[in-house]
Formats: sequence, structure tokens, C-alpha cells
Amino acid sequence: MASVEFQWLFATEYPAVLRTVWLVLRDRARAEDIAQDAFEQLLLHWEKVRNYDSPETWVRRVALRRAAQWVRREHRLTPRLRLAAQPEIAGEPELPDPGLLAAVRDLPMRQRAAVVLFYFEDRPMTEIAQILDCSPATGWVHLHRAGRRLAEQLGEEMVSDVT
Repeated sequence: MASVEFQWLFATEYPAVLRTVWLVLRDRARAEDIAQDAFEQLLLHWEKVRNYDSPETWVRRVALRRAAQWVRREHRLTPRLRLAAQPEIAGEPELPDPGLLAAVRDLPMRQRAAVVLFYFEDRPMTEIAQILDCSPATGWVHLHRAGRRLAEQLGEEMVSDVT
């Protein structure tokens, strides 16, 4: 039986973790599987992780690592197919421009995660660095490189609001 503390963390953080993974992958079913798997891992390691300063950062890191593994596996096993428009699914969050999301999806995984966490979830770089298991300076580098690539792909001038 899960502790009350774990149940509270699951209830408060699962929707946010699911949204993070969904924004990175744009695959609702896969995002649900990965988020559930991340919380299963959290439960398995709960006695240790519960003492961390931020168990929610740990579970997000696990979820993004699993998402990255899935992306690598999919790119190896299947040809890349792009759909012009994906159907709307009830319950999915409002999204920015589909062209922007397609461009974000083409970014390398760590850059994609940094963009989602910083711009879509408004998380501070210190937290993003913990989730990505890197230094804040490296997190800023991922974000800056992502911005450059997005500007190139979208044919726009890069405005540096990232310092």
C-alpha cells in the first residue's frame, strides 16, 4: 500500500508530468505509459526518494529519460513520418501554433525537453537543470541552441530572451 505522502505527490504531480511528456512526444497514449512507468519507479524507490529535496524532480527526470529512450528506439525501428495535422483529442491542452510544435519535435531530445520545461511549463532553469541532470549553464546552452534551430526552421530572426 502506497503511503499517504506518495499518494499526495502522485495526485498533485501526475498531471504535470503527463503534460510534460505529452508535449515532448505528442503521443498521448505513449505519454500516459511513460508517466505511469515513472511513478511506478518512484513507488519502487519511494523509501529513498522521499527524503530527496524534490521527489517531483526525480520522477520528471525518470519520465524524460524514458521518453528519450522511446524516441531513440522509434527512430531506429521506423521511418520518420510526418503528419500535416494531427487530430485533436479531447482533454489535451490548448497548444501553440502547430508549425512551432512540429519544429520543437524535430529538436534533439534534451533541447526539446528544455524548451517544453522553460517555455510551455514556465519552470526556472535551476529546476530544468535538475530534471535534465545537467548544470544550469548547460541547460541554458540547450535552450539557446534550440532557439537558434527553431528560428532557422521557422524562418524567423532569433530574439535572445534567454540569458
